[in-house]
Amino acid sequence: MSNYHFNEIEKKWQQYWAKNGTFHASNTSEKPKYYVLDMFPYPSGAGLHVGHPLGYIASDIYARYKRHKGFNVLHPQGYDSFGLPAEQYAIQTGQHPRITTEENIKTYRRQLDQIGFSFDWSRELRTSEPEFYKWTQWIFTELFNHYYDNDSDKAESIESLIKRFETEGNSNVNAVCDADTETFSAEEWSNYSEKEQADILLKYRLTYLAKSEVNWCPELGTVLANDEIVNGVSERGGFPVVRKKMTQWSMRISAYAERLLQDLNDIDWPEPLKESQRNWIGKSIGAHVDFKVKGHDEKIGVFTTRPDTIFGVTFMTLAPEHELVAKLTTPKQKDAVEAYIEKTAKRSERERMADVKTISGVFTGAYAEHPFTKEPVAIWIGDYVLAGYGTGAVMAVPCGDQRDYDFANHFAGQEGMTPIVNIFKNVDISEEAFADKEKTIITNSDFLNDLPYKKAMKLAIYKLEEQGSGQGQTNYRLRDAVFSRQRYWGEPFPVYYKNGIPQMIEEKHLPITLPEVEKYLPTEEGEPPLGRADVWAWNTETAQVVSNDLVNSDTVFPLELNTMPGWAGSSWYFFRYMEKAMRNETFASKDAMNYWQEVDLYIGGSEHATGHLLYARFWTKFLYDIKAVPVKEFAKKLINQGMILGTSAFVYRKEETNVFISKNLIGDENVQPIHADVSMVNASSELDLEAFKAWRPEFKDAEFILEDNKYIVGHEVEKMSKSKYNVVNPDDICAQYGADTLRLYEMFLGPLEQAKPWNTAGITGVHSFLKKLWKLYHNGENFEVTDAEPNKESLKTLHKTIKKVEEDIENFSFNTSVSTFMIAVNELSSQKCNSRVILEPLAVLISPYAPHIAEELWEKLGHSTSIATAEFPKFEEKHLVESSKAYPISFNGKMRFTMELPSDLSKDDIEKAVMAHEKTAGYLDGRTPKKVIVVPGKIVNIVG
Repeated sequence: MSNYHFNEIEKKWQQYWAKNGTFHASNTSEKPKYYVLDMFPYPSGAGLHVGHPLGYIASDIYARYKRHKGFNVLHPQGYDSFGLPAEQYAIQTGQHPRITTEENIKTYRRQLDQIGFSFDWSRELRTSEPEFYKWTQWIFTELFNHYYDNDSDKAESIESLIKRFETEGNSNVNAVCDADTETFSAEEWSNYSEKEQADILLKYRLTYLAKSEVNWCPELGTVLANDEIVNGVSERGGFPVVRKKMTQWSMRISAYAERLLQDLNDIDWPEPLKESQRNWIGKSIGAHVDFKVKGHDEKIGVFTTRPDTIFGVTFMTLAPEHELVAKLTTPKQKDAVEAYIEKTAKRSERERMADVKTISGVFTGAYAEHPFTKEPVAIWIGDYVLAGYGTGAVMAVPCGDQRDYDFANHFAGQEGMTPIVNIFKNVDISEEAFADKEKTIITNSDFLNDLPYKKAMKLAIYKLEEQGSGQGQTNYRLRDAVFSRQRYWGEPFPVYYKNGIPQMIEEKHLPITLPEVEKYLPTEEGEPPLGRADVWAWNTETAQVVSNDLVNSDTVFPLELNTMPGWAGSSWYFFRYMEKAMRNETFASKDAMNYWQEVDLYIGGSEHATGHLLYARFWTKFLYDIKAVPVKEFAKKLINQGMILGTSAFVYRKEETNVFISKNLIGDENVQPIHADVSMVNASSELDLEAFKAWRPEFKDAEFILEDNKYIVGHEVEKMSKSKYNVVNPDDICAQYGADTLRLYEMFLGPLEQAKPWNTAGITGVHSFLKKLWKLYHNGENFEVTDAEPNKESLKTLHKTIKKVEEDIENFSFNTSVSTFMIAVNELSSQKCNSRVILEPLAVLISPYAPHIAEELWEKLGHSTSIATAEFPKFEEKHLVESSKAYPISFNGKMRFTMELPSDLSKDDIEKAVMAHEKTAGYLDGRTPKKVIVVPGKIVNIVG
């Protein structure tokens, strides 16, 4: 027979698609549009492993399916090409990150192409290209030039705000701004200096400079986001991270908190992901309360969701980083407070939030004044309070909050810790705090006595507002996003500083491109790597980047030394793909965006729920406000693909030796499990000893305790990762089995959203299926498909397959489609079907999953154009409707034979047909039956 030469077939069609631009989308098609997008990859040096393409294969199946259904499909791809790994490599080797990134992209592109994705590569983007980041810089300047107006509930021009300040001051301005913004009149505004006005405007701008607590990694020389830190160390490299105050650019995402929350109801995203965002945004309703500090002019503001418990306050806790700590701490407590602050700086916010068991804190020696009782309230610091959440201070009510309760008990009897007060009627708090607000009846609380939670809350807020000690308030956990990174390989800010005031570089002069530097490390003075650039100043007269030596002139000013974070480009890249022609003139043209609107299907990992996905929603809403994009949400539907897990191999080293014990001989020995590269282990779990010894220098002289002259490794299913040496390279799978086999197998492993382990041994079954599919279209050496009419069984097989596959694709149940294909090919093979009427639509059905073999069969079927846009087969119900029924014919309840009768016969016609049958006459032997029982579609029973 003609063999299935998958390597030749796949190479042929990949070249055909590239040459003919088969998957290039048009921006002017009359077809309905459909935009399918994957979260774009960071091109690492390790390349792809088989876990990476899972989501890409799923999105590609859906994109191909939509083309078959008559849609104009945009399915682009690009690279998130700024990143810390390339910069770390540059630091180690001196090689420019651009070179490393380019080499990595070449590997990724080759690997992606060989898997047969239907990407529109004509729209490829890279976030590290000036043509792209020009528009990231433009968006930054737009954010700088806008503020959030609460009355219009959207971003408005900063120029309109300045006009209001000039005519009426800010007393009537209802805008999102810093909490410490003071009220001023129009006259006061006009008397402020340029610097003072600029500082005030920074309190309103949507991107602004401010001193903030950041996660500083000295080893990497940069600030890290919370999701870049794992267990207190950097995700990249495992380096220590400390908390540090730095002047940073920040994004006022908090202004959009309510819209980010409410608009979750309008998008088809997974509920667990939406719940993660709701929790991260963290809306809560309560009151802001001011506590005067005894002996000082300052007040400590706190936000509480339980103002009804205010008479239960026995102490206050400030975050160790709170700005008032240094001012309030008494000389006696100074050393203890400073030592505690230094210790806390080594713990990340995430670590502090997660650690509910460790209780630590220090008394400042200072006291506040209770707003109602005027009694002294001790002020402590504790790392369970975060500077960036709320006001960085809490009023501690131990009887109603378990953390406060544990803190109070831990420090009971010490100076500054008074006994717990119980303000809940008929409640025992001897063992734990009482937090059930719905069952709360207040006591020991003056004017709140005997009130339930809701009434007590309203009255407490009213009394606070009446005496000017606080007001009702809605608060959000969501904090403004730090937007500065102290590294080289990122988008430069379009910012220069004139007399210390940040100035934006106009759009017509963008992009501001990265300068050359000798080394990629921070300077000896601690400045970011851009501080090493000799040419990094802005000449306002020539609108050019010039030498730093000219800074002292009247027209040359220093440029920003920080770069933007990795999430900058990924917050808007989906709009960039829409634009094909005018990429230098606009970040995306109105026509392009009005046509494509938003992403119809977005596929990526759930780990981005509160990072990329939240920031992208924020930027989209801002761009919508300024009429730069036509949509409020960038993606209609989102699917989180699960993870393909690797099967790791372990060897067992006897403690403090270089002796390795085979798995089944360990017994009571104390051994250290060590990951071994899975490429050194065969299907029988046997380790290649020579390869292992040559793998790493420390194993060169290893000794082995064997079983039956073999070293048997242990196995564990865990995340597929280079660090665990359990990755499987898709290059190897494609070479041995083909890309179509890889695609089908990854879908066959299980439901898309679930994690599932990879097992290379299981791939042979899928490969055998493709060979059987190939054989279905061939007779021996020859391709043989005839124009003969198919029988009804083949039509039934085809149409039940059409029905099931279409339902599966629409429901993203790709794993069950693969099973359906296998059943169909088995049935058609048994039926010896070679009818074009059956086999032509079958090729279209399978083409989204296995496009290379489908294209080859399509060509052999006589077509001169790609199968990619062939019409998806139409399901016809009539082929599944049974035209006849095999009736069991019984005599006195005993089945004697069966009769095939038309399904549409009436009850009388069924009886006549059965009574006329020769077998019936034989069984009756001349007797007349007493009665004939007929149940149409089921049985016939002759009684007699």
